Amino acid sequence: MNKVFANADAAIQDIPDGATLMLGGFGLNGIPENSIAALVKKGTKGLTCISNNAGVDDFGLGLLLKTRQIKKMMSSYVGENAEFERQLLSGELEVELIPQGTLATRIQMAGMGIPAFFTPAGYGTEVAIGKEIRSFNDKPYLMEYALHADFAIVKAWKGDTMGNLIFRKTTRNFSTSMAKAGTITIAEVEQLVQPGEIDPDEVHVAGLYVHRIFQGKNYEKRIERRTLKLQKDC
Repeated sequence: MNKVFANADAAIQDIPDGATLMLGGFGLNGIPENSIAALVKKGTKGLTCISNNAGVDDFGLGLLLKTRQIKKMMSSYVGENAEFERQLLSGELEVELIPQGTLATRIQMAGMGIPAFFTPAGYGTEVAIGKEIRSFNDKPYLMEYALHADFAIVKAWKGDTMGNLIFRKTTRNFSTSMAKAGTITIAEVEQLVQPGEIDPDEVHVAGLYVHRIFQGKNYEKRIERRTLKLQKDC
């Protein structure tokens, strides 16, 4: 099976309107920049996007929000995007805010084939509305369902043509779990190498989980907010 695609446009070409997508990254760290740009170009709309964050106004998922291609966001942090706030308050965008640990675990459970689990996070808040509650050792827990996606889209530092992936440092974040929770997993990589060029002990996601892979280009690798520490005169 040939998993290698020429570019992002080819890899995402069959993502239909109304699809549910998982997009890796934490903030703007490790996001699939090329794939997001390709989705903007293609104009795919009515998307449900599962991501730790919603990008910023002019980058990341903020680009898909700007073009009104996202119908629903499922995230744990959305504080850097004014357009997200505007669409939420105006009722244009459906939003499900999920505690970060719960979001990560729901994705992990999908990859492990576990349909649901119990967590104390969110009990007594709006997060608990409509959810089953059980008591374990006299402590209340919410039942949360595993979170699947039609397409999981991640960005890795290096991958081979069989789909084995290596992430650098904190870019592993949500991406390693998301790669296992999509019906179809698409990986864009900075370096695409041949089988045997990656040490098996260095693989973070096995090629078994990856269906499409391509070498990306022109990565900006931006951060949400640059902060500088002023040094005091000695």
